Amino acid sequence: MAQRSQKTCRQLCLIHCFEEGGVLWFNLLVRIKSLSVAAFGALLSCTPAAAQGTDSISDGRVLDDVTVTDKARQRQVAGTAPLRVLDSEAMLRLGVTDIADALHRLPGITLRDYGGAGGMKTVSVRGFGSQHTGVSYDGIALSDCQTGEIDMSRYSLENVSDISLLIGDNDDIFIPARNAAYAAMLTINTMAPPTADNKPHITTQVKLGSFGYVSPFIRYTHNLTDKFALSVSGEYVYAENDYPFTLRNGNVITRERRTNSMMNSAHGEAGFIWNINRNNRLDGKIYYYDNDRELPGQVRYYTDISMETLHDRNFFSQLQYRAWNSRNLSFKLNAKYNWASSDYKNGLYQGGINDAKYWQREAYASACLLYTPWRNWAFDYSADYIFNNLSSSLATNTRPYRHTVLQSATARYRDRRFTVMARLLYSLYFNAAKDGASARDARKLSPSVSLSYRLLSDEDLYIRLSYKNIFRAPTFNESYYFHYGSTDLKPETTDQLNLGLTWEHTYGRKSYFRLSADGYINKVKDKIVAVPYNMFVWTNVNVGKVKGHGIETSATWNHRFTDRYAILFSANYGWQRSENRTNSESPYYGYQIAYTPEHQGSAAISFENPWVNLSVHGYAVSKRHANNNHYEGTDIDGYAEFGLTAYRDIRLWGGTLKVRADVKNILDKQYEIVAKYPMPGRSYQISINYKF
Repeated sequence: MAQRSQKTCRQLCLIHCFEEGGVLWFNLLVRIKSLSVAAFGALLSCTPAAAQGTDSISDGRVLDDVTVTDKARQRQVAGTAPLRVLDSEAMLRLGVTDIADALHRLPGITLRDYGGAGGMKTVSVRGFGSQHTGVSYDGIALSDCQTGEIDMSRYSLENVSDISLLIGDNDDIFIPARNAAYAAMLTINTMAPPTADNKPHITTQVKLGSFGYVSPFIRYTHNLTDKFALSVSGEYVYAENDYPFTLRNGNVITRERRTNSMMNSAHGEAGFIWNINRNNRLDGKIYYYDNDRELPGQVRYYTDISMETLHDRNFFSQLQYRAWNSRNLSFKLNAKYNWASSDYKNGLYQGGINDAKYWQREAYASACLLYTPWRNWAFDYSADYIFNNLSSSLATNTRPYRHTVLQSATARYRDRRFTVMARLLYSLYFNAAKDGASARDARKLSPSVSLSYRLLSDEDLYIRLSYKNIFRAPTFNESYYFHYGSTDLKPETTDQLNLGLTWEHTYGRKSYFRLSADGYINKVKDKIVAVPYNMFVWTNVNVGKVKGHGIETSATWNHRFTDRYAILFSANYGWQRSENRTNSESPYYGYQIAYTPEHQGSAAISFENPWVNLSVHGYAVSKRHANNNHYEGTDIDGYAEFGLTAYRDIRLWGGTLKVRADVKNILDKQYEIVAKYPMPGRSYQISINYKF
C-alpha cells in the first residue's frame, strides 16, 4: 500500500525507514528483563497487612480543573517514569500558538514539521521512530494503520486543557492495554464543561496572521442538568502559506516565495459527560476533520512547479463508561470507531495516472478492571481488541486487514515514600489480505517494571528507575506498499532504561521551584529499514539496529511578588546520541540517526502585571542529517527561533475579553526542520477571544 502518492510515498518511506532509535546497551539487559518478570510475580504474591482504602480514581468523583492540575503536578514529581505536563495556563505563559509549538517545549521530543499552517507534523521521542510514540485523545488512542504516524496539525490548541508526555510506563495503572503498548505516550485532554453553574457558556475567537492566515473558533458548553453536560466546538483555518525564503544554489542566491501552499481546513467535535449517579459515568465524543490543501513539495533550484493536492478527512466517535462500587472495584469500558480517507491528485500528469485514494477503518473496544483491596495496593487487568483495514484505488491494492488483541496485567504498591509498579503486556497480531499474500502474524510478552522513592521525608525529592520492553508491528505501508513493502517483516523490539531525579520546593506562598533530570539508555532491534533489492527497487527488511543514550533536564521557577505581579521561568535541555549499529563493518556504523539532533532545548520567561502580560520564549536545535549515511549536502543546519507574546484579559459585558499578539521567529532566521522544506520567517499573529 502507498501513503500519499508515488512521489510523496517514496520520499516519506525512505525518510521514515531510517528513523531515530535507541542507544548503547549491555548484557545486563537480559537480566533486567528476567528480573522485571520476577518482580511482577512477587508483587502479585505479596499480602500486606494494611488498612482498607481506595485507589485515587475509585471513588468516582469528578474533579475540577484546579484539582486535576495539582494531581498532575504531583505525578510529575513522584511518578516512576518521566512525565511532563503543560496545561492551558502554562501554554499561554510560554507563548504557545499551536500543538506543534507546544511539543517544542517538551523535553525528549523530536518534531518533524513540513512547514506552514496545515503542514504535516509528527513526533518521535528519544530517538525512537514516530511509530513508537502513541497519542491519546481524551484517554483513547489515536491511530493510523497505514503509516503508524499521527499528524499533530489536525488538533486545535483552543480546545485543549492540557498536553502531557509520558516516557516509559504509567504508574496510573487504570488505563487500556493499548495505551501501555508504546515506548512513549503523548496525551491530549480537551476542555471539560464548567461545573460552577447550569448556564450556557460560549467562547468565540478569531486569529489573524501573516501569509493569509485566518482562523475563527467557537465553543459552546452547557450543564443541561446537574448530571449531564454538553460541549460543542468548531474551528476553520485558511492560509495562503506564501511566505518568502532564500534559495541557495552554490554562489547563486535568490529570494523566492512558497507556491502551491494554500490550505483550507475545518474540524468540529461534540462531547458529553453524563454522571449517571455517584458510581457511574458515561463520556462520549464525535470528531470530524476535513483538510483540502496544496502540496508545495521540496524546494529545489529551478523546479518550484507543483500541482499536487491532498484532501484528508477523518471521522471518529468514542465512548467511555466508568463504574465504581463500595468493594474497591472500578470498571472502565472504551469503544471507538475511526474512519479516514486521503485523496491525492497531481495535475502535472495527464489522465490522473499518479492520482490515488486511500481509505482506512478501525473498530476498537477495551475493558479495564481495577481492584484496590488495601490502601497501598492496586491491581489492574485490561483487554483490548482492534480491527483495522485499508483499501485504495490503485491496481496494486491488496486490501489488508488486521485483528489485534492486547492484554495487560499490572500490580502497584504505593505508600508515602515508595511506589513500585510491574506490568506484563501480551500482544497478538493476526494479519490477512483479501487480494495477495498477507503479512506475518506476531505475538509477544512484554514486561516492564518501575519504581520511585522519596529520599527525604520532609522534602519532595524523588528518585526513579524504570525498565520497559515493548514492540510494534509493521505498518500496512511497511508490509504492503508496492515494491517497498515486505510481508516477511518481523516487529521492531525496543528496550528502554531510565534513571531520574525530581525535586520540588515551595518557598512560602510566593515561590515555587521544580527541577528534573533523567538519564536513559535505549535499544531498538529488528528495525525496519529500506535496502536496495536491485538497481531500481528498494524493499523493507529487518536489519536495523539502533542504540542510544542521553540526558534530559527541565526546570521551572515561579515567583509572585504581589497578587498582581509575578515572574515565571521555565527551561529544558536534552542531549542524545542515537547511533546506527546495524553493521559494524559499514563506514556509516555509529553515525547519528537521521533527523535526530544531538542537542535541543527551549526556554521562556514571563512577566505578569496589571497592564500587559509579556512572554519571551525560544527553542534551539543542533545540526542534523537527512539520512543515516550523512552524505555530503544532506546536513541540516541547527537553528534557534525566538518569539514574543503579549496578552491581556479585560472584563467586559459580564464576560472576559482576551487580546493577544504574537511575533514568531522574531529574528527572521531561515531554517528547516525537514530537509528542503523551509519554515516561515518572521510572522505575526493577533487573536481576540471572548468568553462568557
